[in-house]
Amino acid sequence: MPLAPPQRRLTDVTDVQTLSRRPEAPSEKRQATETAVLSAMEELLGEGTPYAALSVERIATRAGISRTAFYFYFADKRELLMRLASELSDEFYREADAWWSGAGDGSEQLTAAVGKIAALYRAHSPLVCAIVEVAAYDEVVGPFWRALVGRFVDASAERIAAEIEAGRADGALAPHAVAFSLVWMTERALYQALARADPVGGEDLVRALVRIWTATVYGVSASG
Repeated sequence: MPLAPPQRRLTDVTDVQTLSRRPEAPSEKRQATETAVLSAMEELLGEGTPYAALSVERIATRAGISRTAFYFYFADKRELLMRLASELSDEFYREADAWWSGAGDGSEQLTAAVGKIAALYRAHSPLVCAIVEVAAYDEVVGPFWRALVGRFVDASAERIAAEIEAGRADGALAPHAVAFSLVWMTERALYQALARADPVGGEDLVRALVRIWTATVYGVSASG
């Protein structure tokens, strides 16, 4: 499906899910080429090339295709970045689902989920930084990224509401407001830890985030 024109405002999950240009059942060759192009961009970002300095020509060359062929798969490098953001978000979502869908000790599940998401941030550091930085000024990437993060807010609000109903969380909490605050706090903190020249220690940051989440939702601090 074609990329939405720049003037369209992307504000919900439906918009996020309709941006991919992939057909319903991509051929093996198409899938392999798209994977090569996606990997090429992340590799170039990882080598220190700023997103603004990346050209389609350079991405295509790294992927082993021509510049003209690139446009058969992606509208531009913005759409490529958005595809990478969406796929990375799906990885985050799978890890966070341990808490959202869990039925056991919520505090333990939350601790594991935050730790795994933080590890993914570190593993994809250049890509995360590029996404967040471009989202700050780009009229398409910005709403797109906020919609992706919004999925985490909604799912977290549902779990908080369930914990309140089960008597495991303070009934005075406003689930959506609490989820909004905690999710965006986590996104900003993990990004800043990557972007700063003197980053906060990874494990110390994870422990701090876990303590804030568990103290807010459960009224206790996770051990460790």
